[in-house]
Amino acid sequence: MQLKNMMEVDGVPVKIEGERNLLEVISKVGVILPVFCYHSDLSIYGACRMCMVEDDRGRLMAACSTVPKEGMKIKTNTGRLRRYRKNILELLLADHCRDCTTCGNSGKCKLQDLAVQFGIKNVRFENTKEVQQKDASSPCIVRDPGKCILCGDCVRECNEIQHVGAIDFAFRGSEAIISTAFDKPLAESLCVGCGQCAAACPTGALIVHDHTSKVWKMIDDPETFVTCEIAPAVRVGIGAELGLENGDNAMSRIVAALHRMGFDEVYDTSTGADLTVIEEANEFVDRVKNGGTIPLFTSCCPAWVQFVEKKHPEYLPNVSTCRSPMSMFAAVIKEYYKDKLPEGKKRHYHVALMPCTAKKFEAKRPEFLTEDGPGTDDVITTQEAIRMIRESGIVFNELEPESVDMPFGTMSGAGIIFGVTGGVTEAVLRKIANDNSRTTLNQISYTGVRGMEDVKEAHITYEGKELNIAVVSGLANADKVLEQMEKGEKHYDLVEVMACPGGCISGAGQPYISHRHREKRGEGLYRSDRVSTIKRSQDNPLMKELYEGVMKGKEHELLHVNYVK
Repeated sequence: MQLKNMMEVDGVPVKIEGERNLLEVISKVGVILPVFCYHSDLSIYGACRMCMVEDDRGRLMAACSTVPKEGMKIKTNTGRLRRYRKNILELLLADHCRDCTTCGNSGKCKLQDLAVQFGIKNVRFENTKEVQQKDASSPCIVRDPGKCILCGDCVRECNEIQHVGAIDFAFRGSEAIISTAFDKPLAESLCVGCGQCAAACPTGALIVHDHTSKVWKMIDDPETFVTCEIAPAVRVGIGAELGLENGDNAMSRIVAALHRMGFDEVYDTSTGADLTVIEEANEFVDRVKNGGTIPLFTSCCPAWVQFVEKKHPEYLPNVSTCRSPMSMFAAVIKEYYKDKLPEGKKRHYHVALMPCTAKKFEAKRPEFLTEDGPGTDDVITTQEAIRMIRESGIVFNELEPESVDMPFGTMSGAGIIFGVTGGVTEAVLRKIANDNSRTTLNQISYTGVRGMEDVKEAHITYEGKELNIAVVSGLANADKVLEQMEKGEKHYDLVEVMACPGGCISGAGQPYISHRHREKRGEGLYRSDRVSTIKRSQDNPLMKELYEGVMKGKEHELLHVNYVK
């Protein structure tokens, strides 16, 4: 008897419930097939052939690209399939640099994992591939062609999700490679440093540029005063790899770990975000009231700023003149300690712990250089911080919580939610709202700015004027919004853009998560906001101290920047 919408997987009946491919059906019976080129957020490519299955007639088919049909009988684990997968792995390893212990992706490499899973003890095939040089020209990403398996994940991520088009396939057959246009160094390409290609790469062909050795050197120098600021999204992204749950607020333990590692002072970038909220809200209101360039685009995301510079320079006047929270805060910290370094310290070195790879580029932008040097001396990502914590032997989940240091130890919940898509907009709306009652704050949260949708819209009334707002994450979605604006289909007064889908919580510097897990990280930031005593940036008493103290007369110099074509 044949039941409707049913099929068999390894003899187990399973119902077809709208799954796009056999992979999704097979996962319902507790079988995880090996894959390299399959990502649920990307188009089907079907290149690696690791997910091949066998039907009852002995035919082989790729599970990722085969639509499930009623009555199918699929086997996932036959001797033929095991031999097939081992052959693929051997062929991939034959053309692959196998210096695994020194690879930046060691321990997180799918090729390494599957070689262990399938018991690959030796490779029978000769490596005839020419040795290719690493490309370390970008401060964000290091590209190592010798470790590329041509799965195409990075190409589809760059083209489909981000619309950047910095990399693509070149040549054919055995000569095929992934390259930039005209094989230019990554730093000279269209790359905006978002790092989503590295997040998708299953091997070590694309990895985040590691700056930890320089940071360790500064920490070990007794004459260097080393400070660190921690971005809001890091607190909900770091814990899952260090003994906590995904989305748990690990901020107090991060502070404790950094103190143990030797950082002299540790701060929360949410304080810098409060500065950004005040400045950006004031700029927005000024443009609305006085006929400035509309819409105002947010400027917190350095990959988005580069995207505008490289692909849509005509919109540069729309980009806010506000620096990002990282760069604002770094400038203020450097200014504060310019003449008051602790006794025995001869220099100040400021590090930013960020979820974002593009921040490494931002720190080196000439716009942020002064006669005293950069504001942010170095940027390390969440992944780099995890390695430093492990290298120190610190048992993270057993640390006693510690608070950030004074005099920059106060921040609002509005600054904390900067790390999730919609957070910047919500913080700005809190700033321009008429009151700070709980009712008003709740109303703002229900305007449409929250959620993991690619594009969200909010409509508010400000002093009798109807304002239209767009919240966008993912650069491909930003392209769509720009196209709609150009065609006259949409009109916006404020547009928040974050390059990474879901916002900074999914930054390429964070431990990788799939789309369905982003909600937990976002909710972690909203929980932190809910228990914050201060809800609005302008209610943070530290802001008044900074404006009347270290920043007085230098607000524009320290907090703003002009991006020019």
